[in-house]
Amino acid sequence: MPISRRGLLAGLPLLLAGCASTYNEQQNYAAVPEEEFPLHRVPIDKIKPELRRQQVAFSGNYAPGTVVVDTPARRAYYVLGGGQAIRYGVGVGRAGMALSGNAYVGRKAEWPSWTPTPAMQRREERYRKLAGGLPGGPNNPLGARAMYLYRNGNDTMFRLHGTNQPESIGHAMSSGCIRMMNHDVIDLYNRVQVGAKVVVIQA
Repeated sequence: MPISRRGLLAGLPLLLAGCASTYNEQQNYAAVPEEEFPLHRVPIDKIKPELRRQQVAFSGNYAPGTVVVDTPARRAYYVLGGGQAIRYGVGVGRAGMALSGNAYVGRKAEWPSWTPTPAMQRREERYRKLAGGLPGGPNNPLGARAMYLYRNGNDTMFRLHGTNQPESIGHAMSSGCIRMMNHDVIDLYNRVQVGAKVVVIQA
């Protein structure tokens, strides 16, 4: 059926709004050449819409600056206040291997090194081979950034971190940590302060 000029003009603002939205989302995942290990552009159509970073309405009695991880939904929120938050898609721990409750960001690191925990080394031989640690870089499982979660001055051994396995976002397959796309973890890292409260909600 032919589209009238009036119908085309009426629908044009919606079309342009959709294009602008897609463009803005793509900008969130543009190339980042200034990084120590430059990040490539991630085509927006490779990321499910519900896992893309975006500002959303958010209700809950959390102070601005709090990070809330909704484990069953595979989402994390950085609370802005005023009923708004930045939402991120995340990957979470396998059953029985996840943090629950309150913690805080004890420290942060860019392109962090990684050493498997003693428990991981006991479970699998491949982790024992990395007992001396793995330097930061594109092949490091902590990705571009890490925020280390503490309780009462003690490292919980759980982290909010990037990943070199973006296909794992939206799934429960990690050894307990909360993983994010590298572009997203850099965004969160730049927002969150050391000492910020982190709330991990389980089912």
